[in-house]
Amino acid sequence: MELDEYLPVLQRADARFAEAAAAAVLDVGWRAGVPGCPGWTLADLVWHLAEVQRFWAWVVRTRAIDPSGYTGPQRRPDDELLGYVAAQSAELETVLAGADPRDRVWTWAPRQDVAFVLRRQAQEATVHTVDVEQVLGDVRPIPADVGLDGLDEWLEVMVPGVLPQGPPESASPVVFHAVDVDAERTLFPGTRAVPVATLTGTAGDLLLAAWRRVPLEVLRVDGDGLQAAAMIDLVRME
Repeated sequence: MELDEYLPVLQRADARFAEAAAAAVLDVGWRAGVPGCPGWTLADLVWHLAEVQRFWAWVVRTRAIDPSGYTGPQRRPDDELLGYVAAQSAELETVLAGADPRDRVWTWAPRQDVAFVLRRQAQEATVHTVDVEQVLGDVRPIPADVGLDGLDEWLEVMVPGVLPQGPPESASPVVFHAVDVDAERTLFPGTRAVPVATLTGTAGDLLLAAWRRVPLEVLRVDGDGLQAAAMIDLVRME
């Protein structure tokens, strides 16, 4: 994806998140569990996205090069959460729209600029939108280009972030084949001569499998599915 595509992706995801969250509150209530985030309730999920977006809006707005000056918010009552997350989404979108992607800001990754925040927040909102859709029981497909970009980000940013010393000795390759964009990506390339499995599906479903939002059973698995799941599980963000 191109840089100018990330903000519209974020805006669409934020709008759908708000819509699905409001519907889920009416349908199942704030205490409903979130399948993709074990131990979380719907209220926890909405608060999490609001917190994340508030923080990154602050980083970009202040061009922070150190996060130590940030003061986190106090948890809002459940009946204020929908309005609060909508306000944080709007603020993040506005701040990103007015920022130069080349501007330096602090991030937790080697790349230290607004462009990183744009991409990361578009993907953050995309996956959490699926989380809230799963609570509601109305999951919509992730666009192919967004799904492939998210898979690329997971491989390029998240994997080395979790495993900065490289893959463990036990690692083996897993191939992701996205049928809707006719593309292949590989987790832990070069660690073994032959991959333990090839996972085939839409780019969106592959992204969700990488983030452990859906089981591998939603994909076609050629090879050892248990080993493939174990390799994906090595990339666990705490």
